[in-house]
Parts: sequence; C-alpha cells; structure tokens
Amino acid sequence: MSSSSGVSHPVFARLYPRMQRTAAKRGESAHRVRLLEGLRGRVFEIGAGHGSNFEHYPTTVTEVVAVEPEPRLRVEADRAAKNAAVATTVLAGVAERLPLDDQSVDAAVACLVLCTVPDLAAALREIGRVLRPGGELRFYEHVIADGQPLRSVLRFAQATFWPRIAGGCHPARDTAAAIRGAGFEIERCERFPFRAGALDPPVPHILGIAKPS
Repeated sequence: MSSSSGVSHPVFARLYPRMQRTAAKRGESAHRVRLLEGLRGRVFEIGAGHGSNFEHYPTTVTEVVAVEPEPRLRVEADRAAKNAAVATTVLAGVAERLPLDDQSVDAAVACLVLCTVPDLAAALREIGRVLRPGGELRFYEHVIADGQPLRSVLRFAQATFWPRIAGGCHPARDTAAAIRGAGFEIERCERFPFRAGALDPPVPHILGIAKPS
C-alpha cells in the first residue's frame, strides 16, 4: 500500500531490523561507516529504515534529516534518532516527493534503499533538487549481477515474488546507470560481492560518491 506520505510493509518492517543485525555482523556496518565518512554540514538520508546509519554519522555533520515512509520503521528510526550523536530528525515522506526545500542540504545518503523506490528516476531528480551547488550523493546499494546464473536469478526474483515479500525491493536494478542517467557524475564507485546472510548469494554491491553534472 502506498500514499503521498508513505508506504506500509508491516511484515517486512518487523523482520528487517533482525535481518540487518545479521548483515551488520557480516561486515555491513563497516560499509556504512565508509559510506558516511567525511560528510559535513546538513545531510539528508532517504529511506532511513530503522535508523541503522545514525550511530555512524561523523560529528562534522551538523544535522541529519531522515525520510522514512514505512510507519513501523519510522517509529524505530525516531527512537534511534534520540540516541544519535548528531542532531537527527525523522520525517514521513516518499523519495519521489521529498519534504525538503530546493538546494537545502549539503549531501544526500542513499543506503540500501534505491532498490525499493517505485519511480527511481523521479527519486534521483528529487535528490538533485534538494542538493546545494557542490553537494554530493553518497550511495551504497545492491545491484544486478554482471554474470550468469546470478543475473538471471535476480531478474526472475524481481519479476515474480521478491518485491512483494521484501518491502518493494527490486534486486535486478542497475542503480549506477540510473544515477548517471539522472544527470549525476559518479566520482568514485567500488563494486564488490556481499552476503548479507549465511544462505544468501554473493550479491554485487556498489559504494560511492556522485555529484550533479
């Protein structure tokens, strides 16, 4: 279910924090730290989930504005925000219509969320709209595999059952290409396999920085 202010995935929202804790123990926390290191000024995070990133923001960040559309996850994120070292506000909203003014943030953070956005191109346009001149997009996302058979497996999962059970996740997206197509220049991008769970395949992930062209 979706609306102008949010989406509801109640089953996934209950399971995701537990899944994320497992992934964190397998190395995901280190990826999050690398994603956020060096950030400064006012930052917004798109699709903050239950607030896993909040503890990792450097103190050079003056404010974090986090947008989370899923009600249950937003409650958890608001709780995490109260314990964050950096001043953090959690807002309801969807990626395609961000509740932020034009050119109002120094950086945007997309962390394992762009796979879930229904209209990825619209979301990336919104990110470009709210970034100040010279601002940057930090991204950490899982993406489509280059080789077989995993590429076909991810495409099959995306076309059938996976978005329905995984909070709208589309595992066969070429997110780096979408970022470039939205008018961003990717300045740095690392690509590496990562298993979020012991039984998961080594899905390709990308971690990097992009700036509006």
